[in-house]
Amino acid sequence: MTKKIYFASDFHLGIDAKYTSKEREQQIVRWLDLIKIDAEAIYLVGDVFDFWFEYSTVIPKGYVRLFGKLAELRDAGIPIYFFIGNHDMWMFKYFETELDIPIYRKPILREIKGKTFFIGHGDGLGPGDYGYKFIKKIFSNKICQWLFERLHPNFGIGLANFWSNKSRDANTHEDEFRGEEQEWLFTYANKKIDEQHADFFIFGHRHLPLDFTLKNKTSRYINLGEWMNFNSYAVFDGDNMEIRFFENESGKVIRNDHD
Repeated sequence: MTKKIYFASDFHLGIDAKYTSKEREQQIVRWLDLIKIDAEAIYLVGDVFDFWFEYSTVIPKGYVRLFGKLAELRDAGIPIYFFIGNHDMWMFKYFETELDIPIYRKPILREIKGKTFFIGHGDGLGPGDYGYKFIKKIFSNKICQWLFERLHPNFGIGLANFWSNKSRDANTHEDEFRGEEQEWLFTYANKKIDEQHADFFIFGHRHLPLDFTLKNKTSRYINLGEWMNFNSYAVFDGDNMEIRFFENESGKVIRNDHD
């Protein structure tokens, strides 16, 4: 059996969408059960949770099905790698100490089955979006994190969920495909390829299943999509990289004109 590498992002557990958060969590567990048969490694590339903050003795309630399945996979020897996103950037040591899953806060370059992968959530990369980049610096500040931890979890997590929902309501058109020239992560990858070769640039964040060939005609930018509507993920078997859909027969991948 050929072992495969799996990539997924943007589960956004904690909010309801096409299905409730609990139903989506159950769906993700079914997907993990499916891929564990041939998974060599699993990369979770950010925004697994719609909000996450680890107090020293408290984590957000719920997600026990996901935690149990991840623990089972790790106990079976399957490596899992977790990249923080803009919604779960306050992930600290819980996954590392309880689940033996390493946390990555910045994109990494990794050799996998003879190919070079540039992997990251994607937030804060590319041109523009200066407002978010400024806010990210504030949220990443240790003092700001310490101050937030002083809030009672009932208030702090409630406040964070409120602002997350407000931000989502203000960006209802964020996930529409607006043309290749507007895909800033594609622009970033096309610029990055001039200084750093990679066969695949793997990102989440954009919420669309995208498979674009870069200007060198060989490297590809893959956006993993999301699980609120698409249930999309990527799989690499050593030769082929493709985006697939779980329990979604109508899922379609958006490609550019250079394939």
